[in-house]
Amino acid sequence: QVQLVESGGGLVQAGGSLRLSCAASGIIFSRNAMAWYRQAPGKKRELVAFIISGGTTNYADSVKGRFTISRDNAKNTVYLQMNSLKPEDTAVYYCNAGYYSGRYEPFNSWGQGTQVTVSS
Repeated sequence: QVQLVESGGGLVQAGGSLRLSCAASGIIFSRNAMAWYRQAPGKKRELVAFIISGGTTNYADSVKGRFTISRDNAKNTVYLQMNSLKPEDTAVYYCNAGYYSGRYEPFNSWGQGTQVTVSS
């Protein structure tokens, strides 16, 4: 069973930075693609970034150039470095394990999420 535990959220002023972490278990971490999603109040969950097993990354246009996804296979952990944060980045952030087949395909397993709030 996949288990995902996110951490690192908080309250930050616009222009600030946060680093999210997600510890994964129950999967062969190094073989899986990993992703970060977010869900703002009243909105659908959206894919923010993903990283495949070989290290290739992909970002939503709204975060490109500001966010960086990375992974440490030795620690079964995926990170999301968020810089130049904007109020519209406010959301609950979730990590996800999945696979890549031309596009990111998520497993239906989610952690509790971590709240990111950006004040103006």
